[in-house]
Amino acid sequence: MTRISLDQAQTIVSGALKEARALGLKPISVAVLDAGGHMIAFAREDGSSNLRPQIATAKASGALALGVSSRTIGEMAIERPTFINAAAGLNPAGIVPAAGGVLVRAEGGVIGAVGVTGDTSDNDELAALAGIKAAGLSV
Repeated sequence: MTRISLDQAQTIVSGALKEARALGLKPISVAVLDAGGHMIAFAREDGSSNLRPQIATAKASGALALGVSSRTIGEMAIERPTFINAAAGLNPAGIVPAAGGVLVRAEGGVIGAVGVTGDTSDNDELAALAGIKAAGLSV
């Protein structure tokens, strides 16, 4: 199975930031993790609040930990809040049950995840998807 290269991760970050500016979003932070949950690339726009790095990382890490997008984790949290709270405590980077954390796939497998935060969760997800597309990868 392939991996997300540093060049691809940087393209994801750039693509997400470009989309955020095109949409007029609030300042965002973007985290790109490999399949093992290790940071490959990160950016925090000027004006992005202090906790945004941890939130972006937790969105991506949670998606990897549970094998679904952070949007789906948010839906799961409504039905099974105790499970999601417990999982968040077990996952070293945490879990944020809100859209903006997206799995990255290649050759039929998960190769990493992207987490974006700073605007509404729906807009965070749009920026993440744009970054993944810019790198020529799929979700």
